[in-house]
Amino acid sequence: MTDFAEIWSYLNEGPLLWLTATLIAYGIGDALARRAGGRPLVNPVLVAVILLAGLLWATGTPYATYFEGAQFVHFLLGPATVSLAVPLYLARGHVRRVALPLLAALAAGSLTAILAALGVAAALGVDTATLTALAPKSATAPVAIGIAESLGGSPTLTAVLVLITGMTGAVVATPLLNILRVRDWRARGFAVGVAAHGIGTARALQVNETAGAFAGLGMGLNAVLTALIAPWALSLFL
Repeated sequence: MTDFAEIWSYLNEGPLLWLTATLIAYGIGDALARRAGGRPLVNPVLVAVILLAGLLWATGTPYATYFEGAQFVHFLLGPATVSLAVPLYLARGHVRRVALPLLAALAAGSLTAILAALGVAAALGVDTATLTALAPKSATAPVAIGIAESLGGSPTLTAVLVLITGMTGAVVATPLLNILRVRDWRARGFAVGVAAHGIGTARALQVNETAGAFAGLGMGLNAVLTALIAPWALSLFL
């Protein structure tokens, strides 16, 4: 046991330990998702989070220490978000034909995501700091964190809420849309992108290329609209 503690202490000092652990955890999650036939409940991100959380708890490692080693993955969020423009460009013809319905769906989805979350939280007596962190939770992580900082909220709490929102959307979107009998891949993808940002978009790309393109569009447009309306929506509950 002492030897293990000494080895772990040595490894924990290396900057690549947590980056390696993150990549391995996601690799395990991706392998399990493939073996499960892409079932929503076996989401690679969800599996990776559970594995990493268990590892951090078992080793008593603070999140700050983990993030310091794995921050390169955080840095890649920006380029990964921009790369979603590729499938969107390929589906540009579809986008032009349904521009007006998409804008209406964007307004409805973005307002609902913000106002519903703030309304429920305010009714439960949540404090101002938490409300501020909660307002941009449906935007993609880099944008949501920036919005929270500008409003005086906690970027760390916002990042957690964004992750929970994305994982929830990625897990429930497919069965929910099936129950609602939404068959149009454009509508399915756009809804997931608006509600569940990057994680939901990644799930949409796995399911259907057109859905992935429209999910990327929904995620990008929702990020812009959330930045514009989140301060106003928050002011309604303060």
